Amino acid sequence: MSDDRVQEAAATGWDFFDRLYCVSLREREDRRNSAREQFAKVGLAERVEFVLGERDPADMERGVYESHMTCLRKGLEAGARNIVVFEDDVEFDRFAPERLKSGTEYLRRHPEWKVLLIGALIRSSRKTTNPCIQKVRYQSLTHAYALNRHYAETLAYEPWQGIVNDTLFRPLREDIYALYPMCAFQKNFTSDNYKYPRLVIVRRLLGGLKRIQKAYEFYYRHTFGVYAVQAAVLLLALLLWFY
Repeated sequence: MSDDRVQEAAATGWDFFDRLYCVSLREREDRRNSAREQFAKVGLAERVEFVLGERDPADMERGVYESHMTCLRKGLEAGARNIVVFEDDVEFDRFAPERLKSGTEYLRRHPEWKVLLIGALIRSSRKTTNPCIQKVRYQSLTHAYALNRHYAETLAYEPWQGIVNDTLFRPLREDIYALYPMCAFQKNFTSDNYKYPRLVIVRRLLGGLKRIQKAYEFYYRHTFGVYAVQAAVLLLALLLWFY
């Protein structure tokens, strides 16, 4: 990597990650072109290695799992301490270099971390001492995440056991974090998910995964406030009803 790229990575916080990969089907050059444009927007031009795979004719989900594990194995075998994996439909929004840099500094001080979600659906969140990092419970999606070496080693060489990749981190109860706000989303490409066409339709009816991800994040960040507003509206309705 050139000196300019090193300086750019250090300025944005991406220098915390030793290896960055993007999984892509060999036939989807359109997605790779899109991903390259997205990576350039956030200071990752020429830093992300594409890992090309073939469509698994027998089981699409197994193929996705194997592609992600290939990325982890490549990172481990290259000696990486921290590994990032993207999917080729990634899209960046709300990216702020200073927030990523602050977030990665927090992780340096907390080496017990296992997963950093750069983009995902979450099922709960708690604030930390750093406003750019939140502790979370994971719901689904694996279009942008980072693992430290120790945790990657527990996953990378495990054979396929029918666990859908999008649920990979659900067993974790601790040491899973997310950037706040998350800045990576899934772009609205024509889906390769032929196994769950109804799910794709529902997501589109709800405005797409980008809107859904932002809504999840807002709700779990402001749960008390959401409930308080609901209670206030209900109380006002009751007062108007009786008076």
